Amino acid sequence: MEKRVIIVPCNSYQNEEIKKSTYNMFNTLGGLNNFIKPGQKVLLKVNLLMKKAPEAAVTTHPSLVEAVVNQIQAIGAKVIIADSPGGPFTKNWLKGIYRETGMEAVANKTGAQLNWNFQQQDFPFPEGKILKQITLAQYVKEVDVVISIAKLKTHGFTIYTGAVKNLFGTVPGLLKADYHLRMSDIKDFSNMLVDIAEYVKPQITIMDAVMAMEGAGPSSGDKKHVGLLAASTNPHALDLAFCHHIGLSPSQVFTLRQAIDRGLVPNDFQELDIQGMERDNLKPIPFKVPASSRSGHIPIPLPAAIDRFFYNILRPSPNFIHEKCVGCGLCARNCPAKCIEMIEQRPYADLSRCIRCFCCQELCPYHAVEIKRGRLSRLLFR
Repeated sequence: MEKRVIIVPCNSYQNEEIKKSTYNMFNTLGGLNNFIKPGQKVLLKVNLLMKKAPEAAVTTHPSLVEAVVNQIQAIGAKVIIADSPGGPFTKNWLKGIYRETGMEAVANKTGAQLNWNFQQQDFPFPEGKILKQITLAQYVKEVDVVISIAKLKTHGFTIYTGAVKNLFGTVPGLLKADYHLRMSDIKDFSNMLVDIAEYVKPQITIMDAVMAMEGAGPSSGDKKHVGLLAASTNPHALDLAFCHHIGLSPSQVFTLRQAIDRGLVPNDFQELDIQGMERDNLKPIPFKVPASSRSGHIPIPLPAAIDRFFYNILRPSPNFIHEKCVGCGLCARNCPAKCIEMIEQRPYADLSRCIRCFCCQELCPYHAVEIKRGRLSRLLFR
């Protein structure tokens, strides 16, 4: 079990500062040349959730990607920048996202390659807990080294999204909606995410925590300056460190619960080997969490049937703000449960079929979806 997490200060995305911080981070990790050899192909699996400018703090910042690309290229390796974001996994869809998120500019400036391979492939994974066979974008297996660059954010469904959740973007396009539908319970969904992380096994995972997002993440929350970069060879350890830093206990984050149960990470932040900065400087700076994180499973052990009863009563629901909606229909097209209908260019959901994955909120470019809790939920989970 790898317990080492490298955390370095980085207060801005200014080129010189992020270049220096990235170099210090890799140097403390032992140097990139311990992971990459000349001539190898390196995949940078970034977070490109949706068509958002870098300043929105929704996606991996291009200045960080550029700094990492430059240091990989200095070794003599080739770089491919890739993700399968929300929506269809097609050239037209990706083209706009690459441009808006700044990845196109990074590729033009550095000579790094953007991924245009939209094929998918099935891979056997008998040791998986949920997935015995995993369907992934083919680009994952076309490289020698995988480096994942996650973004520190809260999340409406999983409460927290970071190192492990970032690898969900290796699942191609709309198949992610199928996974949401098949594993609509947060426990199963989180186990599935851990399966994917254990199959992909990035050699290095980096956390973009210079500017993060709190509240209604992963796309509609508030920006929050954290001023840190971090890296680890164990994505679960990286998530444990940052959940501690933003005031979340492992018991609140189901991906961490599953990783702890599987023996992939310690159950206590104090057991991590923090390098690059003093452990005492990583004191919790509590983040605002999504409304959905204060609802659902009762935070005490209960029989499964009773836990499920409370979950069904207390779980929150999406609410569409028609005044903000422009009628693009993105929510309806990407709803895993197909419970959203567009009527006169406005979305309406059949909540009896809603699986509460909150993909509608996650993918709405206009912040026209909010998560609302019922009165009982607000009383119990203040």
